Amino acid sequence: MRESVREYLAHLVVERNLSPRSVDSYRRDLEAFEQWMRAEGVDLSALERHHVREYLGMRRDLGLSARSAARALSALRGFFRFLLSEEKIGSDPTANLRSPQLWKTIPHALSAEEVEALLHAPETSTPLGLRDRAMMETLYAAGLRVSELVSLPLARTSLDPAFVRVLGKGSKERLVPLGETAAEWIDRYLEQGRPFLLREKRPELFLNHRGGVLTRQGFWKILRKHGLAAGINSPLSPHVIRHSFATHLVEHGADLRAVQMMLGHSSLSTTEIYTHVARERLRRLYDEKHPRA
Repeated sequence: MRESVREYLAHLVVERNLSPRSVDSYRRDLEAFEQWMRAEGVDLSALERHHVREYLGMRRDLGLSARSAARALSALRGFFRFLLSEEKIGSDPTANLRSPQLWKTIPHALSAEEVEALLHAPETSTPLGLRDRAMMETLYAAGLRVSELVSLPLARTSLDPAFVRVLGKGSKERLVPLGETAAEWIDRYLEQGRPFLLREKRPELFLNHRGGVLTRQGFWKILRKHGLAAGINSPLSPHVIRHSFATHLVEHGADLRAVQMMLGHSSLSTTEIYTHVARERLRRLYDEKHPRA
């Protein structure tokens, strides 16, 4: 992969006469993808379209804008077309792949049964298992962004009454209630998990296995591991859990303004997508249950 990237960049300079700035942009995008492939154990010869979608989805979850994701796909598309023309691969994994700017901004929501299976996946007899269970319970109970979850300070977490004070986008603070179950798992983690992970005093509630800051990408991998163990075959990310949180609230009659406040949306129009979600569910319910549907 690395040698192929060098050959492609040379092709961009010599054959296509691109500017150094453009070539450097291609290089960064391709090197990031190569690092992801190495971490995932994916070989260039075995690469398929779902790998590219998974990679770009992961980058979007970690904060990459739709425009930047589209640029990254453009870099990959040019690279694989070059390899195809050089007969180094047999097919183009980016063929017929739509631009991330056109992808649905709202992902598929998990069912209540899938959420239950996911939350029960960690082995809670270990400190890391307790941490994973507490993190996922918190994520689903409060609908946090992944950056808000991994940076959540212990000092901003209350268990009685159960709520978290979240510092969201634009440094705007919001209070989000925690369910009783999430509070119980956080309490268990604080007693039986966090003390065994702590190496030095840290402000974050959730720690990595070395006692330091857990990264967004680190949690993304943790979530995906437990999703596989739970038998969830659809794409899974922290944003899918956040979307499931909001979808399940609206489906059970929650006020849209309250959901907006809990999600930290600055505009109600952003939250209004969930009214469409609820209407679609009602339509499916009608079609399934009404004898004259």
